[in-house]
Amino acid sequence: MAHKSEARVATPMAQRYMTQLCKHFEHRLPARYDAAEGSIEFPSGMCRMEVPQPDLLILRAEAANAELLGQLESVLARHLERFAFRDKPEIAWARPQA
Repeated sequence: MAHKSEARVATPMAQRYMTQLCKHFEHRLPARYDAAEGSIEFPSGMCRMEVPQPDLLILRAEAANAELLGQLESVLARHLERFAFRDKPEIAWARPQA
């Protein structure tokens, strides 16, 4: 069973940051994106992103186990924090209860 988590990031530049994440990783990993959603396939798992409204970026991570999920969450958060250093968005991952 896959391990999953989600972070709902409030930022006025949600679409821009989603695009930056996808463009950054697409040089090394399969990535796709449009104005409303994107995804990146990491060796450790998958990240799906959605911008349901201009000021909200939803990150959904999925990996085979909790350790890989934690690594994926960390990579995504570090990169988003670097891109959004002026905004300093709060990135809090939530994992559904089993």
